[in-house]
Amino acid sequence: MGVVDERGGWVWLNGEFTDRDSVSALSSGLFYGKGVFTTVRIVGSEPWLWSRHWERLIGHAEAIRLGMPEFSDDDLAAALHEMIRRRGFSEGRARVTMFESSPSRHWKPDSSRSTSVLINLAKLRPVPTPFHLTVSPYRVNSTSPLVGVKSCNYLENILAAENARSRGHAESIRVNEKGEVTGGCMSNIFWRRGDRIFTPRLRTGCLAGTTRGFVLENLKVEEVFAGPDDIHAADAIYLTSAGIGIVAAESFEGRKLDAGSHPILNLVPASGH
Repeated sequence: MGVVDERGGWVWLNGEFTDRDSVSALSSGLFYGKGVFTTVRIVGSEPWLWSRHWERLIGHAEAIRLGMPEFSDDDLAAALHEMIRRRGFSEGRARVTMFESSPSRHWKPDSSRSTSVLINLAKLRPVPTPFHLTVSPYRVNSTSPLVGVKSCNYLENILAAENARSRGHAESIRVNEKGEVTGGCMSNIFWRRGDRIFTPRLRTGCLAGTTRGFVLENLKVEEVFAGPDDIHAADAIYLTSAGIGIVAAESFEGRKLDAGSHPILNLVPASGH
């Protein structure tokens, strides 16, 4: 964990800045990953697009029947600002996690439900150079109750990302059981063909990323059902997330791409990345 400096703990947990874990070892969050999270980009010491992240957190919490925390939008915004100030971050990322912290009812039937909130900070994710893309062998189940939910059940995404790296790629594109492109392992995907920009429809199992939403509001983008062949025909491919911003891939399946100077690359505020 490291030594906590005089400005306070490494994380914010349920209203306290702390370096100690006070979550039940039998919690459903630990046992089953019952929780949701979001990663917020920090730009100029401000949590970028925070209100959108909050709305998505609440929506996803409801989707997995997670109890609402006692903290409001304003409470967490204040905690984020204070954590950023204490840690001296001007650029970076914050992860806000809501999870069921009470003991699992499968192991302690008389337990009452409670939801905890955890905030931690980190630097922006390093962007691999060169940024090569491939197709993941792990498919997305578009009929899953967790599809489109950024839940703490994130192991499939992690394994897909590790598989891509083991094959010499920075990221991989995932498709669903119908063969439709959904996005990256840990990012959303856009691609350009000529002057037209495309991205997968949410019904494919695509995550409604906050950076993705920002792009849709600021550029003319066509939401489509597409397969890997459509991506192979692209002139340029862009990956988006709060952690990496907007990155142009240099190649896909060994084929070089030409990102050019498209306006999509200038949408996210410049910072450490």
